[in-house]
Amino acid sequence: MDPRPSDRARPVAARAVLVVTGVLSAGSVAAWLAAAPPWHPWMLYSLVDLTVGAIYGVVAWLTLSRRAHLAAWIMAAAGIGGAVSAAAAAWDMVRYRWPELDLSVPLAGAAYWAWVPGFYALIVVMPWLLPVRPLRAATRFTIGAGVLLVVLAQVCAVTVPGAPWALPLGGPAAAVRAAVDPWLEPALVILGSVAAAGVLWRRHAAPPARRHGLGWLAVGTLLLAAAFVPLALDPLLPVRVPTPAAPLLMLGAQAFFPASVLVVVLRQRLWGLDLVVRRTLVWALMTALVIAAYVGGVLILRAVLPAPSAVPEVVVTASLAAAFQPLRQWVQRRVDRLVHGDTGQPLIRRVADGLRDTDRGTPMLDAVADGIAASLRLAEVRIVLRGDPTHLSPTSIALVNGDRTVGTLHAWPRPGEKLDGRASTALTDLAPVVTALAELAAAQRDLERSRQGLARARDEERRKLRRDLHDGLGPALAGVSLALAAGRNMLHAHRHLPEIAAADDLFDQLVAEVDRQAAGVREIARDLLPPVLDDGDLGPALDRLRERYAAAGLTVRVRAPHLRLREEAAIAVYGIVAEAVRNVHRHAGVDHCCVDVRAVPEGLTVSVADHGVGIGAGAGTGVGTRAMRERAEAIGAGLTIGPARTGHSRPGTRVRLFLPEAAR
Repeated sequence: MDPRPSDRARPVAARAVLVVTGVLSAGSVAAWLAAAPPWHPWMLYSLVDLTVGAIYGVVAWLTLSRRAHLAAWIMAAAGIGGAVSAAAAAWDMVRYRWPELDLSVPLAGAAYWAWVPGFYALIVVMPWLLPVRPLRAATRFTIGAGVLLVVLAQVCAVTVPGAPWALPLGGPAAAVRAAVDPWLEPALVILGSVAAAGVLWRRHAAPPARRHGLGWLAVGTLLLAAAFVPLALDPLLPVRVPTPAAPLLMLGAQAFFPASVLVVVLRQRLWGLDLVVRRTLVWALMTALVIAAYVGGVLILRAVLPAPSAVPEVVVTASLAAAFQPLRQWVQRRVDRLVHGDTGQPLIRRVADGLRDTDRGTPMLDAVADGIAASLRLAEVRIVLRGDPTHLSPTSIALVNGDRTVGTLHAWPRPGEKLDGRASTALTDLAPVVTALAELAAAQRDLERSRQGLARARDEERRKLRRDLHDGLGPALAGVSLALAAGRNMLHAHRHLPEIAAADDLFDQLVAEVDRQAAGVREIARDLLPPVLDDGDLGPALDRLRERYAAAGLTVRVRAPHLRLREEAAIAVYGIVAEAVRNVHRHAGVDHCCVDVRAVPEGLTVSVADHGVGIGAGAGTGVGTRAMRERAEAIGAGLTIGPARTGHSRPGTRVRLFLPEAAR
């Protein structure tokens, strides 16, 4: 689905953000190196601005090149604001080093206010926008409170009393500013904590597929808010908070928060970021980690060593040089797993886990496809057997065994992405395994078709036998009974003769026996295939079965919902129930039994239970039991026969059939 016009990619804006932040960041570093000012803890704030400008400039470029979402614009504002503030601070250093270069530039004082809107919005607005979803009224209210705080903070930042670059403010406005300014940092900490709590709540309430990365985002938001705690508490404490505390916390938070944003974006497939994000993310994380480690190490060593020297810089630089490559490999592995997913053994393990929880045949191939797609971060993977409808996909791999094509593996990348070399290689390496599974699924499908064809042929034979018994042998036996009755009537005129009387008794016995056999034939015909099953309706057939056995002295309680099955499934289920009830009538020694039919999400369960004498030795190998098992196998159902209860002298018998949903 196409994004809304206001949410389309803005490649020009993305490149502009990258150029501005890149040029200003590079210029700031060059100015620092050229001016080489004496160290002061306040320079840590400039280092924070430089880090923010470099990292968020790149992240904003990545996101704006795909989607012009509000979160991307906030990151662009943070990147540009941080780069401008860092450049302004670096220019102040140059002016201090070379006073003759004191030129009037429009960025005078920007170091004190340019960073505010983007930085504040990262804490109080950004967390509410991820992941992309419709915003509730409470969320809109909280975002509105955050926007109001950003506006107030920006106004206070550009109207600092006594600053030569500040906008003049007097009268009631100055009084309002003086009353609002001390509460800005506490309000920022509170709203930031609320935003982190909101992220955690969404993580708790969201389905598993929508939770990815939200824990990271909550921690990153909380770290950013906590970085302002020293500034919020400073006016309230009897002693001043050390100057490095707040900027060091900000550096640590900025090493974490952008990574958490990218985790949410990548894991939840929000903006279809290009796979170039892998290298960019590694670069951003390494930059933040190196800067934070260098500054933190130098400050710690300077506090420990008794006299000023160059030892801290040398020791920290040497340590970072030694640890850089292992650290980069560690970061690279985790970013690869984040962006590309698992390949190799983890992928095989995930596919095997999916196979363990599925049946054979097509569900098995679906599980394999889902496992591959999830592991390689693909939008969709399909495994199509030969003879099935074909699909058009960017990547298709033929599944070939020898000179015979078994099927095709189709893969689709996520929107806005391309299938990279790692994913293509992994799919090619998996092709032999998938081919073997496809052959197994094809053989299972052919076997299932053959079994269904055999079941249909068997049912048709039963129909033919029912017609022959009902329309042929049954009427013939009835005719023989009538003929015997007529012969008996002819003998009534000579009933006084002893031989005739004996023949009359014989005729009576023959008529009764023929009538019994005719009734048995009709019963067999009904049991073979009741006509009401022709439309797959099981309920009426079970009602007829109950009525017939009620006349024979067996009470059959039937609990069955109104449902329709495939004709062959209905015939097989009825045949199993009829055989089980017949066994109860003949062998259980009870006058009642229960037939229970239940529809469950996984399929259909049917049970026939009694509290009779139970199953005797060899009962599991009789003709009736074999017939029930054959019927169950013919429709792909599972059949179990065992005691209905344990610990009783009369354990009874329970015949239980489970018909999967796919077979109904």
